[in-house]
Amino acid sequence: MTTVRARLSVPSSAATSRRALIVGGAVVAAVLFIVFRGQWTLPHDDDYGLFRTLNGIRDAVESNRSVLEPIRAGVAGLVGIFDQVLASLGWPGVIGAAAAIGLIFGGWRVALLAAVGFGILGSLGLWESSMAVLSMMLAAVLIALGIGLPLGIAAGRSQRLASALSPVLDFMQIMPTLAYLTPITLLFLIGVAPSVIATLIFAVPAAIRITALGIRGVPATIIEAARSLGATERQVLVKVLLPLSRRPVGLAINQTIMLALSMVVITSLIGAPGLGRNLQNALSKVDVGASFDAGLAIVILAIILDRLTYAAGEWADPRERAARSGPRWVTIGVALALVGIGLAIPLVADATTFPDTFAASFREPVNVAVEWFTDTFHAVTIGLKDVVTNLVLNPLESVLVTAPWWLVVAALTTVAWYVSGGRAAIIVSFCFAFIIGLGLWEHSMVTLANVVIGTLITLGIGLIVGILSARHDRFRAFLRPILDAAQTLPAFVYLIPALALFNPTRFTAIVAAVIYALPPVIRLVDVGIRGVSGTVIEAATASGATGRQVLWKVQLPMSRHALLLAANQGIVMVLSMVVIGALVGAGALGYDVITGFAQGKDFGKGLAAGIAIVLLGILLDRITQAAGARRQAGMETAG
Repeated sequence: MTTVRARLSVPSSAATSRRALIVGGAVVAAVLFIVFRGQWTLPHDDDYGLFRTLNGIRDAVESNRSVLEPIRAGVAGLVGIFDQVLASLGWPGVIGAAAAIGLIFGGWRVALLAAVGFGILGSLGLWESSMAVLSMMLAAVLIALGIGLPLGIAAGRSQRLASALSPVLDFMQIMPTLAYLTPITLLFLIGVAPSVIATLIFAVPAAIRITALGIRGVPATIIEAARSLGATERQVLVKVLLPLSRRPVGLAINQTIMLALSMVVITSLIGAPGLGRNLQNALSKVDVGASFDAGLAIVILAIILDRLTYAAGEWADPRERAARSGPRWVTIGVALALVGIGLAIPLVADATTFPDTFAASFREPVNVAVEWFTDTFHAVTIGLKDVVTNLVLNPLESVLVTAPWWLVVAALTTVAWYVSGGRAAIIVSFCFAFIIGLGLWEHSMVTLANVVIGTLITLGIGLIVGILSARHDRFRAFLRPILDAAQTLPAFVYLIPALALFNPTRFTAIVAAVIYALPPVIRLVDVGIRGVSGTVIEAATASGATGRQVLWKVQLPMSRHALLLAANQGIVMVLSMVVIGALVGAGALGYDVITGFAQGKDFGKGLAAGIAIVLLGILLDRITQAAGARRQAGMETAG
């Protein structure tokens, strides 16, 4: 009995010691801040020497850009081919081809979805913009898959290559979308080709990682059996690995398309045509109705491509094809008839422009609704903005900017060490060292303050809504299509209603970031709580625990890993959106990036700001990811 008591007292003593350490560290940091406030700060300097050095790099690249011209010309030529194909098909041909593909791979429901979806794009008056996005996205996806699938197969078969690629892919996936644009404009200027290159670079990590996961998922016993029968390595790949990983490869293609669609819209900032330009124009005019139409078109296009690629992935599995009923020749005949009708219409009528007869738009009603809302609740929205800005955002920003740089570094490095271990602390300290070297400490601290506030709001709302979703099936069913649509919309769309409600300020960017990051956080909280074993919950209930006690004492602690992942995703997505929020007044690093590729004299500062953003992302990502791994290991050791 004495032994049991001693063992039980250890965790209590350890917890007490940890709490004392936290309180003591916070007190020491507060005292040091009060004593040294305003000293050893690193104010921003637009004439920092490194910026001029990076401008020199730009000049050197410009003088040798002819080396890259074949790449630019090749990508532009590929986009031109897709443009010509879509233009020659006309709107009837595109609709007929999409319906035929849907019918062959997914049945009549998918065919109807594709046909109606493309018809809605034309009815919204956005046919040409949608086709411009589609041609650029198809070119980017084709190149991304040409690079990603072979690399994914190689990484799936070689652990050494997978280990070498992992940090590179981590870096690419952490990097906010806006940070891609400055180096791309340096190498390839602006226009369609640079936009496609930025899009394929953004989308290729998903193709590599999911393909590698599928290859590694093939059972080793099957591979050994094939080799024992005398199969060569090439035969093992072609006859075993690829057929058994059809679904993961299909998912890789699907995710590459979705990521490419989200990125190609943002590249309107560097001259890409299409729906992104419609959103950019709506943003400049604060036209929420126009942004709603363009956002709806993007959602519809994403749904069509998602369902078509998903259906094609399912169709690639022979078991799925065998399970489908109905004569195959009938399906093929109907599909050919759809294509034939689509190609025949341009022979007798103008098919280059979608008919105005079917025109429809939500622009006016949405603008009327937004105008009523802003007029009615103007005092509330502006009051909320002022309260959060003056009582939360400004004080935190002031602390980070006026504190000695060494105190901020020491405090956050200590937090990283305490939460995630020594390796995370080393990464954090190195990231801070590089940010200081880039000459962007003050702007980085302003951005960090925005990210911290946005993440806290996101996690607070996401936790509440995620718990409700996990505990109420009807609420979850109601929420699901909303979250699906929200995760499909590009970042631009969220800026416009936030701008209409709160005017151009830092808080506007934070609101847009919260809306953008909420869907994955809500879903991860829901999945984590629902993943808790039913027997554990039943045991707790049988022991007399109330519903509130089951939630706080059982479900939340046991879903800690999912909650930490939600925090990680929330931080990364808030950072990405806060940076884009420079378009609505957020300033700091995001503004530096935008001015960098918009004004030649500020290129060096923009490139340095892009690097600083990535360093902030790595810093925050490593803390939360390592925290999840460390806590999981601690639970396993305790078990």
